[in-house]
Amino acid sequence: MGLTDGLDERLVRKVPGAPVVLAAAEWAINAGRANALWTLTFGLRCCAMEMMAAGAARYDWARFGFEVPAASPRRADLMIVAGTVTTKMVPLVRRLYAQMAEPKYVIAMGSCAISGGPFAYDTYSVVKGADKIVPVDIYVPGCPPRPEALLDGMLKLQKKIKQSKFTAEAA
Repeated sequence: MGLTDGLDERLVRKVPGAPVVLAAAEWAINAGRANALWTLTFGLRCCAMEMMAAGAARYDWARFGFEVPAASPRRADLMIVAGTVTTKMVPLVRRLYAQMAEPKYVIAMGSCAISGGPFAYDTYSVVKGADKIVPVDIYVPGCPPRPEALLDGMLKLQKKIKQSKFTAEAA
């Protein structure tokens, strides 16, 4: 694999030393994105308690580069959907996701947010997974998942962000 693999050849021809410059810029931007994520906490049921515990003093997700919950979805980078999503909440989840600035990420926390949980079989009003509404990047299983599991999912998201590649289409 060469230095220019995955880069737009028009861009490489225009900028001398472009592969090295782009790799350094890509690394710096991805590290900044990964280590300063503002969260939009969307707690719907029991998983919200574990999500709040993960942000509280004992687990303190801020020490890993996750900021306090954003006051507005326009400032948030990461939406954490925790709990059962009902059909009545679908327009609100979509609206909040649409208001988030790019790049935006979603974590589905708990069995209910991943697949509807135990409520998906008996009820018409439960959405069978947050990924039916918004694109989900990380799934954190459990009923409810412990704060350590959420922190592990958040760290996996950081790793995913740091490994993301820039393309000519994304610019």
